[in-house]
Amino acid sequence: HQDHTHLHFSRNDIEMVIEHHPPKEELTCPCCGQGKQVMGEEVTEELDYVPASFIVRQHVRFKYVCKHCQEGVVIADLPPRPIDKGRPGTGLLAHVLASKYADHLPLNRQEGIFRRHGVDIKRSTMCDWVRDCAELLLPIVRYMKQLILQSKIINTDDTSVPVLDGERTQTRKGYLWAYIGDKNVVVFAYTPTHSRDGPIAFMGDYDGYVQADAYKGYDAFFEKGNATEVGCWAHTRRKFYDAQTTDPRRAHEMLAMIGSLYTVEKQAKLKRLDAPAIREFRQQRSYPILDQINLLLRDWSISVLPKSPIGQAVNYARGQWIALNRYVEDDRLSIDNNLAEGVLRTVAIGRRNWMFAGSDAGAERAAIVYSLVATCKLCQIDPFAYLRDVLGRVSTHPASRIAELTPSHWTSWRSQSSD
Repeated sequence: HQDHTHLHFSRNDIEMVIEHHPPKEELTCPCCGQGKQVMGEEVTEELDYVPASFIVRQHVRFKYVCKHCQEGVVIADLPPRPIDKGRPGTGLLAHVLASKYADHLPLNRQEGIFRRHGVDIKRSTMCDWVRDCAELLLPIVRYMKQLILQSKIINTDDTSVPVLDGERTQTRKGYLWAYIGDKNVVVFAYTPTHSRDGPIAFMGDYDGYVQADAYKGYDAFFEKGNATEVGCWAHTRRKFYDAQTTDPRRAHEMLAMIGSLYTVEKQAKLKRLDAPAIREFRQQRSYPILDQINLLLRDWSISVLPKSPIGQAVNYARGQWIALNRYVEDDRLSIDNNLAEGVLRTVAIGRRNWMFAGSDAGAERAAIVYSLVATCKLCQIDPFAYLRDVLGRVSTHPASRIAELTPSHWTSWRSQSSD
């Protein structure tokens, strides 16, 4: 018999500890004097926590020599380690990286946690580890960039990060740009300024769809004429949402219209339509709504003040109108850029904890690790498990097979290699 406290786990490798509890009562029957026999059992599960533990792994290598002539000493090579002549194992390095970039735990807090476990690891030492790991992982991220530039669609957005500058007394702003390609591949790129040079340098002559907000820095990239701009209705909706306090009638009317566009998307998802059917469904249901929105925007552009919140929302939508309609033309496109915004949320949450990057170089290293952590999350992979395994392989892995170490291929390749 098992009671109703059974726990459900998303992972099947959680250790099960079984504790037997014999009854305290006498096991001899008071009526006949015979010993009582087991008739069944009741199992109650509880989820407990054992604090993380450190281990010291000793690599013992025996030396062999000819006892007769004392020549020809042989000894096994040390197994490959992620940091040459370094002391940390792959598990510790993966823990430091995952704790900072996936769980938003800055290195100074990790230093205090390690000290409670009786291990003294300085923050400066962990900074060196992050640097060395980023260099090891860089070839994987470079390959992921190639995958993104081969994608049919790129979602992109950016967020600011405070960066220490040795020439200033205060931090200055740097920027992390997220680029997301097909099959949930994410690459972050760091730029010290918010200029148009960032998107141009990363995407170059890319000629597919690019979904982004209306930031002016993208204009020079789109003016090259190779890529096709896709607008974001979530950004547009936010403009009208902010205008509710000053012009509630118009703002509420437009929010309802935009809500109808999202209802069409929900219905298409519920119907589980195939690609051609999604395009046809959108054109039948969304185009009439878009025509109504367009008429409202034209009428309001004449009657509202351009600098007012509602005026700015109207001008934003009209300026992006062609790009905002583009998602209806191709079933692969999304109505908004929320995918990129969700990826950037990882940086935004972490930024509140670690406060700033120590330098431009430090921000570039963060971009490398964030690329892998964000891709792991989109692929529903544990970042710690991925980093622990890959850090032990990447230094000796053939460059021609670097694709095997990307998060999107790692799970299938790992299962095949273990067979």
